[in-house]
Amino acid sequence: RRQPAGPVRTIAVTGGKGGVGKTNVSANLAVALAGMGKRTLLLDADLGLANIDVILGLQPKNTLADLVAGRCTLEEVIIEGPGGVLVVPAASGRRHMAELQPAEHVGLVNVFSELERDLDVMIIDTAAGITDSVLTFCQAAQDTVVVVCDEPASITDAYALIKVLSRERGVDRMQVVANMVRDPNEGRVLYEKLVRVCDKFLADVSLNYLGCVPQDDWLRLSVQRQQPVVKLYPASPAAQAIQEIARRTARWQAPTEPRGGVEFFLERILQQ
Repeated sequence: RRQPAGPVRTIAVTGGKGGVGKTNVSANLAVALAGMGKRTLLLDADLGLANIDVILGLQPKNTLADLVAGRCTLEEVIIEGPGGVLVVPAASGRRHMAELQPAEHVGLVNVFSELERDLDVMIIDTAAGITDSVLTFCQAAQDTVVVVCDEPASITDAYALIKVLSRERGVDRMQVVANMVRDPNEGRVLYEKLVRVCDKFLADVSLNYLGCVPQDDWLRLSVQRQQPVVKLYPASPAAQAIQEIARRTARWQAPTEPRGGVEFFLERILQQ
């Protein structure tokens, strides 16, 4: 066995708007981190329209719905995905899952404290929108990555999410990833647009540019083949960009909390 893990780095990937490609970013980032030797868990926290398992070509026997209903244990939900990434799949089309109460989100995250595995990173793929579950997962994570793309609605929705997170949940530091960009400059421009609006109306929010992922046919092809682009076409522009983002996140300072990371994640949610 390796040394006991220190605090787990928990990263929530969100975006405000649907269709900006955050699930692709989450899944590939998790696989890339696992490929770097990080023990990585990918949690599908889109409780209404889950699709991590589809993107990674997995056939889960159990999902979070079974876990919440008490039909299985956390260990029975976890499946191994490409490159050794551990995946907690959610159920798609179960409306009661999308409408869980805040206390049930707490219960959901609570079960992670029972996790017997040593982890380095936990990536949480949240739902689109600014529902309670999205806000709760982002608040509990140490880092929030906001995925934006070049369409006006993406910027306005990302801004709305950032505003609610900072005003209602005290989250005031976020990472930005520009997705599906036509050239690197477009990513910067998108980021600066978002920074300008935030500087004007949200004085205490600080955004950091984490990088951009280009529009890439190889990525589209990998989605059709239900495999992560970082594994299937590692030399493609999208895979290279995601590897670079993974390297940047791996260099972030480990959380300072001495307590084990996943329990810490829970405590943050329980404090509400």
